[in-house]
Amino acid sequence: MASAPLLLALDQGTTSTRAILFDASGTPLRVAQRELRQIYPADGWVEHDPEEIWSASVAVLREAAGGDLPAAIGIANQRETVLLWDRESGACLHNAIVWQDRRTAPECDRLRAEGLEPFVTGLSGLLIDPYFSATKLAWLLDALPGGRERSDLAFGTVDSFLAWRLTGGRIHATDATNASRTNLFDIRKGAWSSELLELFRIPESVLPEVRGNADGFGTTDILGAPVPIAGMAGDQQAATLGQGCLEAGDIKSTYGTGCFLLAHTGEEPAASRHRLLTTIALRLGDRTTYALEGAVFVAGAAVQWLRDGLGVIANAAETEALAQGVGESGVIMVPAFVGLGAPWWDAEARGALFGLTRDTGPAELARAALEAAAHQTADLLDAASADGLAPALLRIDGAMSGNDWFAQRLSDIAGLAVERPAVTETTAWGAAVLAGLGAGVFSDPREAPHPSGRRFEPRGDPAPARARWADAVARTLSRPSSAGERERGR
Repeated sequence: MASAPLLLALDQGTTSTRAILFDASGTPLRVAQRELRQIYPADGWVEHDPEEIWSASVAVLREAAGGDLPAAIGIANQRETVLLWDRESGACLHNAIVWQDRRTAPECDRLRAEGLEPFVTGLSGLLIDPYFSATKLAWLLDALPGGRERSDLAFGTVDSFLAWRLTGGRIHATDATNASRTNLFDIRKGAWSSELLELFRIPESVLPEVRGNADGFGTTDILGAPVPIAGMAGDQQAATLGQGCLEAGDIKSTYGTGCFLLAHTGEEPAASRHRLLTTIALRLGDRTTYALEGAVFVAGAAVQWLRDGLGVIANAAETEALAQGVGESGVIMVPAFVGLGAPWWDAEARGALFGLTRDTGPAELARAALEAAAHQTADLLDAASADGLAPALLRIDGAMSGNDWFAQRLSDIAGLAVERPAVTETTAWGAAVLAGLGAGVFSDPREAPHPSGRRFEPRGDPAPARARWADAVARTLSRPSSAGERERGR
């Protein structure tokens, strides 16, 4: 009797690279992880070493496989992070410029001042912001002598870079979800936009082929025998699938380095009036589905800062007990370390702490960091509600979601029921499901199990805490117009 198929997921994130071996029921069998070093060359600049990404990816895939040969590999990746490499040698020509990087803020300001944002949004579903890939790629091409004239260059987000390396340079491809985060992709036509390429001065020759999420991305022999790379998606879309958010109205929020809320809107792209993003949720076969997305740049990264920057905690797990042990202190953290994302989109905002006293200590700071993620999620839910979405349930996942105090506080602040799955590694499970779809383990994403876990119900009146948060954000914004944008997003 043949053994049940195994699925290997690579989750290449902002602060770590993980691989998880799953069985077809969604049970994690083996996990491997490596932390990823953050490089800060200047204020607001964030980079990664591509070779560190590559070596860690190979190492965790081999460790998680543990000698077993999976039916297929699926990849989920940090989105919008850009790389540029030489097609002949495969060598990257610069560090990866990370999605959090704000070096192109002046160029984005110029484009917005010229009134181009409605045009860009109409095609790509995105705003003009340094967060997205286009201006970062343009910066790389400008920084490389003769970069726009060279025919031997290849551009990719992390998924495309890994597919290239894993297949020995045979495959230069990306998937529709990652393409939809570049500001270069027409999300309605499902193709690179010649108009956006002209606007951002990007030669089409550097771009990868765009494929569906389970259309196959070559094979790799790094496990000792050929294994298909059968599925691929941006990490947030993978988590949406992993959470079983497959129908219009389903909504999830993932807590990693940042926080990303996706609200499924079905087969028609919905335009936000409150500065959320329109993005592709999945492309499976000839069916494309869409979502509205709110992006928060710093969530778990605030806890990491408490650990690595201030040294007031030894590990993230401590924050639950610390937060439980302290009442409302009035300390508010606005973690705008790399600007503020939705619904403000203020690249020049910077982080701030309010309400500090001589009694403020690690417990108050830990609580403030967790509450900041909850408040930012509530802001995104307010914007989604103003756009006509009224979810009865928010599904959460990611490392921070395992913190019971945070999950309950999120429910309290958002005034909404919150559900956490039994296994919170839904990003990796979503990548594994795509691999299973591509390899024929599943014929439909609804066949894949999506077990629910614990449910948290809201308690108390969130209005006083929400008012204090709104006041703190208003004092953090870099420009008065951002306050108006914030109000429109409520």
